Amino acid sequence: MLKKELRSKYLSLRNSITLDQLEDQSLLLANTLLDIPIWNFSFYHLFLPIAKKKEIDTSYILSILQGKDKNVVIPKMVDNQRLTHFLLTDNTVIKPNSWGVPEPLDGLEVPPNKIDVVFIPLLAFDEKGNRVGYGKGFYDIFLKECRPNVVKIGLSLFEAEKNIDDITPEDVSLDYCITPNKIYTF
Repeated sequence: MLKKELRSKYLSLRNSITLDQLEDQSLLLANTLLDIPIWNFSFYHLFLPIAKKKEIDTSYILSILQGKDKNVVIPKMVDNQRLTHFLLTDNTVIKPNSWGVPEPLDGLEVPPNKIDVVFIPLLAFDEKGNRVGYGKGFYDIFLKECRPNVVKIGLSLFEAEKNIDDITPEDVSLDYCITPNKIYTF
């Protein structure tokens, strides 16, 4: 399928999920995440979910990271396709931007080359580790700024598609994708 078709399909599937199902699936996904070998790193980049789009509730992952005393880095949109990244601290003030994305107002900026693991929001992914997001390219640009060995982990409520037909050289693929019931390794 083409990215445009996948976006439409998975936005519709996401909209059909109840809030209780979303919470249950988000918790299962976070627990599944414990089974992959990523816990020896220091800096973990985590997106905060857009509630109105029924994105995975990453608060469970945040609790795991904080429980393991990891440095959590959260993104902020600074222009049309760029993200900056801030260390999450007790003093971090989070506020939704004009698109409804919760983000830090300011704080201690962390350069992308310092980040070890990135949790990536997505709408769909395929069996080869390709992913489909909202189509703005924020994460493709950000991931190219990271070290080549950064661990890229997609988070999805749904299982893999067989193939995404219109992948381009600008698209950055995943190392893992975690669903509530399965770990995909690429």
